[in-house]
Amino acid sequence: MRANIGSLPEHVAPPDLLEKPAERLISIPYLFLRVLTAGGAFVMGFVQTFVFARVLAPDRFSIFIVVGGIGYTLWLTDLGLAKILFVNLRAGHLTGKPDERDARQASAVILFYVLLAAAASLVCIAARVWQPSTTLDDAIELGLFLLYITLNLAWFSLRSISIAVDVYLFYEKLELVRRVVTVATMLAVLAGLPLIAFLIGVNVLWGVLLALAAAKLVQRGALSLHMHGYWRDLISFFRLNSSAIARSSTSAVSGVFVATFPYYFVPMAFGLGAAPIILEVTFRIFRGTSVIYSAACDLTLPGQTRALAMRDAGRMIRTTALAVGLCSLPALAACMLLIFAGGPLFHFLLRSAATMPPQIIPILLVLVLVNVVQIVSEALLQHTGYFRSLAWVGVAVAVLTAVATALIVVAKLDIVGFLAAYTAIFVLGALGLAIAAVMGPIRAAANGRDGTPWTGFLRAVRGARPTKAAARV
Repeated sequence: MRANIGSLPEHVAPPDLLEKPAERLISIPYLFLRVLTAGGAFVMGFVQTFVFARVLAPDRFSIFIVVGGIGYTLWLTDLGLAKILFVNLRAGHLTGKPDERDARQASAVILFYVLLAAAASLVCIAARVWQPSTTLDDAIELGLFLLYITLNLAWFSLRSISIAVDVYLFYEKLELVRRVVTVATMLAVLAGLPLIAFLIGVNVLWGVLLALAAAKLVQRGALSLHMHGYWRDLISFFRLNSSAIARSSTSAVSGVFVATFPYYFVPMAFGLGAAPIILEVTFRIFRGTSVIYSAACDLTLPGQTRALAMRDAGRMIRTTALAVGLCSLPALAACMLLIFAGGPLFHFLLRSAATMPPQIIPILLVLVLVNVVQIVSEALLQHTGYFRSLAWVGVAVAVLTAVATALIVVAKLDIVGFLAAYTAIFVLGALGLAIAAVMGPIRAAANGRDGTPWTGFLRAVRGARPTKAAARV
């Protein structure tokens, strides 16, 4: 079974599962752990900004921000391979017939991501050393920081695989440990711990956690230890999933423009110093909510994929609505914080490093709220294999971003004008993803197949009940 549009199998439940009564939509222990890890991710982003603003000069802080942007580019331009792995492994898990070839290919992709992160770090060190008046220590620090960012490629791919084979609780326990240890070590930098010691420590922590997570997935048959044919398995994965990779990689272009393009444009257009720092704080809040929203979507993904495979319209609609509801709670909390304490929050984070313009707050309010629609729709499309829809929206966003960038340069807008234009494009992209999600997996679950009349969808919205095949998430 190769990843393709609507590729999850139609009949996946074994006979004993079909006889079980309908059960709750999400796992309560998983909910508890994801709340903690998502909260840890949100806190960690702010702690990093807080610490770096105090231990680094503004210009050097700006360089770290740009290097972080490069790291996030590598993270987001992963060609969507993790989502394709999810679709393939989930199909085998739901049918109770895991494929050893899928496990070998998953291992090859994870190793590919680790090697890509290491190569990017070495290139960063070499490029920095090549520059005049740069010390070796400075180059190593930037390289280790880039490695720390890019190893997220492998880590979040392991998260996707763990959800596919229902071992997400073990993964989230490791993730909680990572967040707590990393935040504690960051704060130790304020107390005098050398920055390079922090960077070495967190990368060693990465290695330990990646090994533990991979070992657990090997036990479940989702990864394989047989790596003697690594390149053959990697090439086979690309060949068998070429169509899905082409579509998912096209949608990744949207991710680059949405999340990382500003990190390149802002320093070039507005220089180092205040502008990149303003961008970093804005995106730190924006991306922080994205992490929390993604956590909420992770809770509902097992139920959504089962609902699509079984054509259980009621469960699909309820789990998607639950994802929206779970995302809306932190969204409203963030909005209240920005409205009533945005100015003091910015001053606390940055102190004298930069001054946040007051116009940033309404921009952030729009981004935080619209991001709920963006994340819920994108997660549903990715994990049900609707890569073609993602590709079309991605191309549209890329084109709009290019046009808007040209207009910003011609009009000589400032950083606030740039962020306002960025927000307008983001709203349009989120709307496109929402339409694609309704027309794609939600409609397919309601009607039994793509392209049928809307009567099944409307009937499901009015009150479709779950089937007995609805399984525990």
